[in-house]
Parts: sequence; C-alpha cells; structure tokens
Amino acid sequence: MALRRRVNKDVAERYAADERLAGTYRDRLAAAAEAERALRAAEAETRPADELRALSVAFDKALTEVLLAAEAAERVAMGPRVYVSDGADAAARRAAEIARREAKAKPAVRPWTEEVDRLRTAREAHRLGFRTRPGVAA
Repeated sequence: MALRRRVNKDVAERYAADERLAGTYRDRLAAAAEAERALRAAEAETRPADELRALSVAFDKALTEVLLAAEAAERVAMGPRVYVSDGADAAARRAAEIARREAKAKPAVRPWTEEVDRLRTAREAHRLGFRTRPGVAA
C-alpha cells in the first residue's frame, strides 16, 4: 500500500476543476480548428474587413480557450503537489514551485508542456500577424 500525502480541500477542488477543464481539450481544439478554417476561407474570398475582424477575434478566443484547457491538462498531469492553497505560507509555495519544476521533467507531462508552448506561439503569431485594421501609410 502506497502512502499518499493528504490534499487540502482547496487543492482538491482546484485539481478537480482542472480535470473537468482538461476533459474539454479535444472539443476546444476542434472549435479552434473550425474558427481558423472559417477565417482562412473568408480571407481567401476577400470578405469585408469587419467580417474578417470578427472572425479573427473569434479565432483568438478559441485559441485562448484551448490554451486554458491544455494548461489545465498539464497541471493535472503534474499532480496535486503543484497546487497551493490560498492561505499557504512561503514554504508551501516554494515546495509547490519545486514540485512543478520536477514534474515538468517527467515524460507524462512533457507532451502537455510542448502543446501549451505550441498553442501560445500560435496565438501570439495570430495576434501579431493578423491585421484587424487597415494600415496607415506613413
């Protein structure tokens, strides 16, 4: 029988919430792919700028939602040791920080870390590369 560390009620609630959010990852990823497809189709058809802006914002929101789910899945893969309750002292926060760093090196967590990085990069590339307003000639 393995001995386990007791988990604070606040930590257990956050962990359970992250498990629920991580469960929606595939649906949110599909929604982001659909939003991107709609945006790219509208770009190809040279739709009006207002419509492109609305589709761009929808794609950004979808990317943000899937990023939140991927981050939750990463935390779930790391385990409850990386969570800190609100009233925790400095030693508990430091222990959670160390546990987080240790968990990031585990093979089960690494794919989620890479996915979070990929999604962040995609979102930032979209935000930096997509013009939502016409440029001003200087």
